[in-house]
Amino acid sequence: MTTLEGLAHGLSVALQPSILIYSLFGALLGTFVGVLPGIGAMAAITLLLPITYYISSEAALVMLAGVYYGAQYGGSVASILLRLPGTPQSAVTTLDGYPLAQQGRAGVALFTAMISSFAGSMLGIAILVLMAGWLASIATQFGAADYAAMMVMGLVAASTIGSRQPAKSLAMVVVGLILGTVGTDVNSGAPRFTFGQTQLLDGINLVALAMGLFGVAEVIANIRKADRHGPPNRVGLRELIPARDDLRRICAPILRGTTLGGFFGALPGTGSTISSFLSYALERRVSRRPQKFGHGAVEGIAGPESANNSAAITAFVPTLTLGIPGDPIMALMLGALVIHGIQPGPMMLEARPDMFWGLVVSFGIGNLFLLILNLPLIGIWVSMLRIPFRWLYPAIIVFICLGVYSVRGASFDIVMVAAVGAIGYALALAAFSPALLLLGFVLGPLIETNLRRALLVSRGDPMIFLERPIACGFVIATLALILLPLARRIRQGRG
Repeated sequence: MTTLEGLAHGLSVALQPSILIYSLFGALLGTFVGVLPGIGAMAAITLLLPITYYISSEAALVMLAGVYYGAQYGGSVASILLRLPGTPQSAVTTLDGYPLAQQGRAGVALFTAMISSFAGSMLGIAILVLMAGWLASIATQFGAADYAAMMVMGLVAASTIGSRQPAKSLAMVVVGLILGTVGTDVNSGAPRFTFGQTQLLDGINLVALAMGLFGVAEVIANIRKADRHGPPNRVGLRELIPARDDLRRICAPILRGTTLGGFFGALPGTGSTISSFLSYALERRVSRRPQKFGHGAVEGIAGPESANNSAAITAFVPTLTLGIPGDPIMALMLGALVIHGIQPGPMMLEARPDMFWGLVVSFGIGNLFLLILNLPLIGIWVSMLRIPFRWLYPAIIVFICLGVYSVRGASFDIVMVAAVGAIGYALALAAFSPALLLLGFVLGPLIETNLRRALLVSRGDPMIFLERPIACGFVIATLALILLPLARRIRQGRG
């Protein structure tokens, strides 16, 4: 069927009362678990998988998808108000969202995050509808060498976040890469850097690392501050709506973030976390006032939020059309499809058009639900800042421990998050960027895996990175990211 016929058919499926109820339930639950620090969509989807046995396949997938993109919305709330990333994707939002909240502009930060998330999701749906076939064909052209080169470019681009002190930025990236090697070697099965701890055989828990660096460390830092400023007593409409200058500055970042997230979300193995970090790096690089980033720049919220929501939508392209999950959450979605006897692949659009087009239309309906429900609740989220800090901090620690423990059910992870929090606080005192450490940790294993695959295919010949056009393009882009700032500094020195 044509695109218009598919959308009309999907609308008839998505507007069924039962599908609407499950879409609303999934979106609300996703927002809730996104707001709660450390819970995240993965834990919620895992707990919901047994329920999918008792409902239709369309309702099951719509509900799980609602949890996924709803968590993208909710994750920004805790990041902005408490500097606690509700989801790994929203970790970068803390860099500018929290400073805005400290300046008394929490309403503007939350409004920007909500509007950017909605715009990124809707534009991501448009990309999914208009370019699903093309994106899927592009994704099939990527080999191991292309992925490895792309990840290296991502690390180099992200290092611009700490461009004032490049040595410290590089150090954090390297530490993240090292931490990413902890666990069992995929090829040989040998344990690496576990020091005899069986709990580390599966590697360091990403949630424990993120919550320690951004959650526990922030709690320790704020306990020591005696000059905490509370929020305004009332947040009116004027405080919620950004100024005209803010609106002007977020339009272009939303478009750039949506494009970036739509592309990387459709590539298997990348996911929305990478998109949000790369979007932040891009916005800082193209900004006329990069010094504002990290101190309350609305562009630092709009770009990453639109990128991760756009990527969350287009991540369904490789999952549904190729049967290749783009990230662990998509792997859970794939498991839900298999539970219902559905085999994702290139023929899914023809074999199960009700499933594909109904899901696509439900994305738009669910995001509309989120916008309508979340905008009136912004005042409630801001009022959370009025909770006495002596009550707030213990509750935050409890939520962190519950969230970390719920992922793997290991008490070792609670000890780890405490240790990481102490280290993260020490790094903050020394002006190191935890965001770069987290990005190096996420990208490190992917770089290693794809680098090994590429060298195995080429029998150890590194020229494969120059012989493949896609990989060569990423290598050239990486060199440009390194050499152009260097040339600019040399030119400024001569001037």
